Amino acid sequence: MLDLYLIRHGQTLANRQRRYPAEDEDPPLSPDGRRQAQALVLPEGRVYSSPARRARETAEQAGRFPVQVSPALAEAHFGVMAGHTWAELEARYGATPAGWVTALSDPAAPDGPPEGESGEAFHARIDEWLQTLPLSGTVLAFTHLGPVLAALRLTVGLRAAELPTCGVVHLRRSEQAWWLVRLGPGPG
Repeated sequence: MLDLYLIRHGQTLANRQRRYPAEDEDPPLSPDGRRQAQALVLPEGRVYSSPARRARETAEQAGRFPVQVSPALAEAHFGVMAGHTWAELEARYGATPAGWVTALSDPAAPDGPPEGESGEAFHARIDEWLQTLPLSGTVLAFTHLGPVLAALRLTVGLRAAELPTCGVVHLRRSEQAWWLVRLGPGPG
């Protein structure tokens, strides 16, 4: 039996501003984000992280070493959405960004945000990573909201969920069957 813990990274300034991260930025955790990560209570296990600084820093602040960096756990590529808030996107593109997000959230969608990742490519990347996991043991994955939601769609069919920074999802797999054990906020 495999226990998989998906941990959304701690808060950054971009999260607080509700802004999609720009492709070329790699922000650190905010002081609140560091406190969130330090308060995480997680089991021992094999530790993976997105290459992003905020995910790696969350793992470090949570006291998890060593960390194996996995490019598959990177956030979705948002293309023209990157660096902007939702209000800025609506002011520039009207209702069109809602369709981009819908496509990015669909494992079968050949589309996504212009210059970004398609829903199909994004979910295939997460699915490939899920297929590499061991059959048993405990795995901790420090990542972003997008990959957490993609994993929930691919494993238990949950289409959408809210998960705050440092929120934790606990999934369990026995043979090929996945189930959701817990989805909830982390500390504070």
